[in-house]
Amino acid sequence: MKPKEELQAIIQQIASENSPVGMDAVYVHALILDRLQSLSDRLERLENAVAAGNGKK
Repeated sequence: MKPKEELQAIIQQIASENSPVGMDAVYVHALILDRLQSLSDRLERLENAVAAGNGKK
């Protein structure tokens, strides 16, 4: 899991001073978005490998 400092750019994009939820929820959402981006990148690499006909990771 990435430390909060590495996710600061995402946190700043989704943070809201008007939110009653607080920073913990923002941090959790940043972690989720970061993981989804990682999975999306991996899926794209796998799809490209399959399309190229080699099927390698």
